[in-house]
Amino acid sequence: MLEVINFASLLVAAYLLGSVPAAYLVAKWARGIDIRQYGSGNVGASNIVRIVSKRWAIPVIIFDLGKGALMVWAARLLGLGIAEQVTVGLAAVVGHCWPVFLRFNGGRGALTTLGVVFALTPWLALILVAVTFLFFPFRQLALGTTVAMAALPLCSWFFGQPLGIEEPLPLTLGFLAIFLTVILRRLTAPRTLLSASVPPGQLIINRLLFDRDIRDREAWIKRRLSEQQEKQEKG
Repeated sequence: MLEVINFASLLVAAYLLGSVPAAYLVAKWARGIDIRQYGSGNVGASNIVRIVSKRWAIPVIIFDLGKGALMVWAARLLGLGIAEQVTVGLAAVVGHCWPVFLRFNGGRGALTTLGVVFALTPWLALILVAVTFLFFPFRQLALGTTVAMAALPLCSWFFGQPLGIEEPLPLTLGFLAIFLTVILRRLTAPRTLLSASVPPGQLIINRLLFDRDIRDREAWIKRRLSEQQEKQEKG
């Protein structure tokens, strides 16, 4: 009974901690702006780098990584099994993607996922980072993240035991759930004015591969200013 209570309490705590929007808070403190209205509109470290500064992105990265890892470690300290640990990590990712403090409009969950993976299997976390940054020279980190996330459950299943994972099945299922959560967050984001004419099939492909509604990266980043100006003119 105590284990059930601990598990349920950790799920709630993980969601609430995951919901704390570090990027949003840093942008408010440092620039007095709503980060969702600038750049890519994403409540994450990459948008802080672009809109605020690299220096201010550091605490965002640390916090978003830490909140995923911290909850997994807490579950382990309480004696919960690997299935419960990965589920608590999933709750933190869900909180980051759909935070109660921002009316369920948060980030994409990549850094929080990395924190969860690191706490569970450090070697797989290194593989995740390596795969992602293979796409860095091509300025396609979103695509690299998608590929790495998709490879994560496969790697945990096929290489779990050689990497010292005693129970690969619950871990693989947990990583698959996290991957689907991150993809669902991308696909359910509201359309923008710039993508109003994009066919649904193309929109899905753009979001899956590039984490944006259109292929033109610069136009996507600059769209926020255009949308704000249009709203002011209508007002």
